[in-house]
Amino acid sequence: MRLRLAWRLARVFLHLLVGLGACALVFPWARRGLRDAVTRRWSRRLLGICGVRVETAPGSAVLEHALFVSNHISWLDIFVINSLYPCRFVAKAEIRAWPVLGWLVAAAGTVFIARGNRRELRHIFKGIVGVLALGERVAFFPEGTVAHQGQVLPFHANLFEAAIDAGVAVQPCALSYLDETGAWHPNVDYVGEITFVDSIFTILRGGPIRARLQPLAPIDAVGAHRRELAQAAHDAVATALGGTTVRPT
Repeated sequence: MRLRLAWRLARVFLHLLVGLGACALVFPWARRGLRDAVTRRWSRRLLGICGVRVETAPGSAVLEHALFVSNHISWLDIFVINSLYPCRFVAKAEIRAWPVLGWLVAAAGTVFIARGNRRELRHIFKGIVGVLALGERVAFFPEGTVAHQGQVLPFHANLFEAAIDAGVAVQPCALSYLDETGAWHPNVDYVGEITFVDSIFTILRGGPIRARLQPLAPIDAVGAHRRELAQAAHDAVATALGGTTVRPT
């Protein structure tokens, strides 16, 4: 068991070095198509080393140009989405502190946002609108934090306004991690006092994980209010997962 864990850790480390090289040598001059291809391939490889097999559940067609939103479960989420549909992410600032991976997701174009900083939020909002205006896909986790599998926390509405201003649809996605029996996989939970290092060790020690991403019907943002968009996306994800909906108190 220890030898297997050491080997998987070594493979993760080597793969991170490959990612560092790609960010330094490819991303500065690469066009979107090449950047997306590298991101997709690198993410799939990382997940494979971690014992995660990605599959898409039957759902709606995925838009090339949209504001992507998903429930948030684990640090794996960004790489699961990028392995299928590369996006420019907006993520909480804590992710930037992840060892090596934080630097990599930053180099891949992730925008980090500090909680409670309204001035920064407005600046990032304008940046999201600008990226969407270029025809790119932007993704974020509107719960603002991770939740237990099967729970969907309330969606914060602020960033949904970017879809309205940019004139693009919101595409919600339902994300889950399953074990071999089809039940929620316990090893991916990243809540409470679990650290990033604890989480990656638990995942590498454990058995196979099936990551399932289900793209849901796009929501037209034209003429909508950001709170309406947030609630509609939340309800679509909660219904798809068939789990517990956590309402604001």
